[in-house]
Formats: sequence, structure tokens, C-alpha cells
Amino acid sequence: MGVFAHWPNRITAMRFVGSMVLFGIFTYMQDFAVSPKDGAELISDHRGLTAFCFWLFVVTAATDFLDGYLARRDKLVSAFGRIADPFTDKVLILGAMIYGAAMPWTEHFMPVWMVVVILARELLVTGIRSYVEKVGGEFPADGFGKIKMIAQCIAVGGLMWYEAYAWPEGWKTFWLWFIHSMVWITLIATLGSGVGYITKARKILAETEQ
Repeated sequence: MGVFAHWPNRITAMRFVGSMVLFGIFTYMQDFAVSPKDGAELISDHRGLTAFCFWLFVVTAATDFLDGYLARRDKLVSAFGRIADPFTDKVLILGAMIYGAAMPWTEHFMPVWMVVVILARELLVTGIRSYVEKVGGEFPADGFGKIKMIAQCIAVGGLMWYEAYAWPEGWKTFWLWFIHSMVWITLIATLGSGVGYITKARKILAETEQ
């Protein structure tokens, strides 16, 4: 079975498939904006699909920790896993953010400019990591980077969570505040971790050039 002979790589592949299923449903729902005047049946369909998307996202994102744990535990770290695992993470998170900025029922949470800034940071850090490793340095994820990933998952999941259920007015107000806060925390954590990686890369490159 080649690279899929072990469970860590299989789980990574399943996460990628889960991301594609999620984006397929988002594509179907892209112009699917509902309001009380649209009727209870349409609203129910919208909530049902959104709830499915939420739980699919939760399972897909959570298995990121599982494949890494199994790879380390069973000493099955591979070149495929080192490339495919972070690639799948970025496809899931950045793809969901792009859809969040485009869909009428989530665009007020996720401004387009913010998604562009986050995407630019991810591309920059990926390029820096590739170059540092090419010249022989090590460039592992740090604590700030992991906080960034968790914040991104909560923010993206929150977009779907809010729309998935019929919340009482008090809870709607709370979730609106919470999701907006997490989106901004995501931006700050993303930029902060980016600055940290750039600083770390400068130190590593200065050492390798000596």
C-alpha cells in the first residue's frame, strides 16, 4: 500500500478527503442565505447542513493531533507525513476561511482582507521554513504557532456553530461576541507567530552562515 501502509498517513489522507467534502457542501451553500421570511423548512435545511459541516470540521481538525501522535508513538514519521500533514492543515483552515469570507451567512464574521493577511503569513512562513531546512537548519513549530492553530480552528468552527442551531436571544448575543473575539484573536496570534518565526529564522540563518 506504499505510503498508506500505516495509520498516520491514512488518517492524513482521510483528513484531506474530509476537507474536500466540507468544501463541496460549502459550494452548494454559497448562495444559501436564509431569514425568517424564507420559511421554517428552508431554515431547518440550512441549519441541518451547517450542523453537519460543523461536526465534520471538528472531526477533521481533531484528527490532526491523532496522526501526529501515532506517527511519533510508533516511530512512523515519514517524508510523506512531513509534507502532507501541514499541507492538509492549511487546506482545511485556509479553505474554510476563504469560504467564510465568501458566503453571505458568514462574511460578516470573516472580512476578506483578514483572510488575505492570514494567507500571506502562511505562505511566508512556509517559504522561510523550506529555505531554512534546505540550508540544514531545523524549523519546528513553536508554542505560539500551536496557539495560532487552535485559535483558527475555534474561529472557523464558531462560524458554523452559530448558524447550526436556533439559539435563544441571550445566547445569540454571547456567541456573536465570542466568534468576533476569536476571529480577531486568530489574526493577532497568526501575525504574532509569524513575527516569531521570522525572528527565529534570522537567528538560524545567521548561525548557518558563520
